Amino acid sequence: MKLEEFSYHLPPALIAQTPPTHRDHSRMLVLEAATGGVRHRTFRDFPEYLREGDVLVVNDSRVIPARLVGRKASGALIEILLLSKIPATGEGECWEVMLKPGKRIRAGAVIHLPGDGRAEVEERPAEKKWRLRFFTPEPFAAYLNRHGRAPLPPYIKRLPEDERSPEDRERYQTIYARIPGSVAAPTAGLHFSPAVLESVRQRGVRIAAVTLHVGYGTFLPIAATDIEDHRMEAEFFAIDAEAAALINGAARVVAVGTTATRALETAADEDGTVRATAGWTSLYIYPGYRFKKVRALLTNFHLPRSSLYLLTCAFGGREAVAAAYGEAIARGYRFYSYGDCMLSIRGDGRS
Repeated sequence: MKLEEFSYHLPPALIAQTPPTHRDHSRMLVLEAATGGVRHRTFRDFPEYLREGDVLVVNDSRVIPARLVGRKASGALIEILLLSKIPATGEGECWEVMLKPGKRIRAGAVIHLPGDGRAEVEERPAEKKWRLRFFTPEPFAAYLNRHGRAPLPPYIKRLPEDERSPEDRERYQTIYARIPGSVAAPTAGLHFSPAVLESVRQRGVRIAAVTLHVGYGTFLPIAATDIEDHRMEAEFFAIDAEAAALINGAARVVAVGTTATRALETAADEDGTVRATAGWTSLYIYPGYRFKKVRALLTNFHLPRSSLYLLTCAFGGREAVAAAYGEAIARGYRFYSYGDCMLSIRGDGRS
């Protein structure tokens, strides 16, 4: 299949720049994948679509404040986006990063950071990636919490004076985030409030947490002409024995987000049994994929030609999802990370 088949036009005004006033006040489009039927609800109605015996699977990865702004020796500003920590010996902490601007950065360069920190450029292992070693006056995690900024995607615009906004540090994070490691939010979970989670539990639904640390590669546009030629970057995931037992005992598995879906489908055997496991996944789900475990998917509205949109099309059907997106655009839904959401329901049978 050609990538151009998975494109659509989105008016820029529909790209959400701020979160809704209340997490659970977002709109929710409900897609019955088997029929293509669509209903328009709000997220506070989400528990109505669950029933006793369901297991709701969430991604409990916590977003780290992965953006740092430093200065080159010339005094020019440079932005650092942390991607993944690299095991290393010696002093300092090593990370694979992206730099902006980074064309003229060479090995040996020093980037001066706020709060008496510095980063030394060790190498450039890939075209758009660098390896940096950080030296900070306190443990690096504490330093990031003090000086780092929320790693908002580039389509969310902020003025320089707003980039340290405490609102983004709080709202670009799910309320159940627990294990630090993501450099982008698992955005389907941003809609949950304590009240909605309590309503879910009161319906006899169990909640299982898995972990997938979201890497920047998840959100990169696909460059291949044929979708089959794309390759996903590996991301770390973990499912413990307690979560696996809950999931395997479910009457129906409802996944919150594409990241939880990929973790579940990676760990599932052909018969749908989910193994307790931890490791790295490069699972790429696109139309034609046979889902082994997930029966319903809550997800945000994704960028055209992205792996996230392809996964959504694989789950709900390309034509049905495209039609649903068209209706969402016509009705003024808010798109992308801080936007509204879609619940896609496939039914209980194997697909």
